[in-house]
Amino acid sequence: MPKDVVSQKKFVPLQPEISKANSFNMCSLEQLKYNLLTLTDGEQPIDVVVGDDFFSAIPDSIVGGGSVHVSGSIRKAVGFYELQLHIEGTVRVPCDRCLDLMDQPVTGDLSQQVHIGQSDGSEADGDDAVTVSEREPVLDISWPVYEATVLAIPIQHVHQPGDCNDAMMRVLSEHSAARSSDADADTDIDPRWAKLRELKE
Repeated sequence: MPKDVVSQKKFVPLQPEISKANSFNMCSLEQLKYNLLTLTDGEQPIDVVVGDDFFSAIPDSIVGGGSVHVSGSIRKAVGFYELQLHIEGTVRVPCDRCLDLMDQPVTGDLSQQVHIGQSDGSEADGDDAVTVSEREPVLDISWPVYEATVLAIPIQHVHQPGDCNDAMMRVLSEHSAARSSDADADTDIDPRWAKLRELKE
């Protein structure tokens, strides 16, 4: 898969609950799962690419596909683990103007503390922390990767000038002209009111 390189932008994830990935049958990419107990001192590197299969596994996803390079590490610290992610690539999302899919570059960074405890991951210890179950201390980074990708998409995303769907743009132009004509008609003054205005003046 291509690894498109784009400019950098930092952000924080919407929710810290990594276990949410399993709640909607996120595709089970084994390279996105890490058994924390098997990690040795130092850093576990992360270097994977997620594509169409990854995004299509998410119901109601605003991402229609793409290729995103995920890099970073999981570092074992005293009493916790530190997850560092960097994403960059291109995703396909609907154009706000014509609704056709368009290529949107995305890039961003994510930092998160991970603890092993009795929690199943549904409750985080803080805004930038999450707890995975000590019965199954596997860190699945599928949800952080998806969430970080969505947050990296600009609020407004439109095609470059001239790249929008021609048929849709014609419909929009006709609709805009019709609304403008209706608005002009509404501004016409009833002759009776015009006479009253003349008398008042």
